[in-house]
Amino acid sequence: MGSATARLNRERALDEYLVASAKLGERAAMEQLARRWHPKLVAHAWRLTGEREMAREAAQNAWREILRGIRGLQDDRAFAAWAYRIVSRSCAREIGSAVRERDLKAAVAAEPHDLCAAPDEPAQTEPLRQAIRQLPAGERAAIALYHFEDMRVAEVAVALAIPAGTVKTRLMNARRKLRAILEGDTP
Repeated sequence: MGSATARLNRERALDEYLVASAKLGERAAMEQLARRWHPKLVAHAWRLTGEREMAREAAQNAWREILRGIRGLQDDRAFAAWAYRIVSRSCAREIGSAVRERDLKAAVAAEPHDLCAAPDEPAQTEPLRQAIRQLPAGERAAIALYHFEDMRVAEVAVALAIPAGTVKTRLMNARRKLRAILEGDTP
């Protein structure tokens, strides 16, 4: 047990030294820190995302943030927890992006095919425009910002000054109503 503890202490001391040097702008220290920690951070990202490519992307994005912010790290010994937290946030962004992309593909697939007409066919889009005009103002705004302005739910929430959950509810209700209107299921 003594040799394992001694090895761990040496590893921590080396990390502290590399962090302190990296904070001073020493490029070699930054590179060595990245070589030592990148596999651990990718493994952490993989545990969070479950996908190798997404994990690599999240870790790479996290490294940009780590290297940009390392000078602000106040306790060199806190590097590991700090770096893991940055990777966790990066994973959350990657997962959110993948979910939004999947949801958008599902929403497009669920739309009637004639509404996916080319922009030079305005007659095809007029039923959709008329249907959107029939929605309550809040749902109309949520649909427009999310689908036409390509804003995320959180951005729509800020723009409309409402909680993100309310945005999701408005989007869900608006899609349901639009589907009913376009399929002729409304009185």
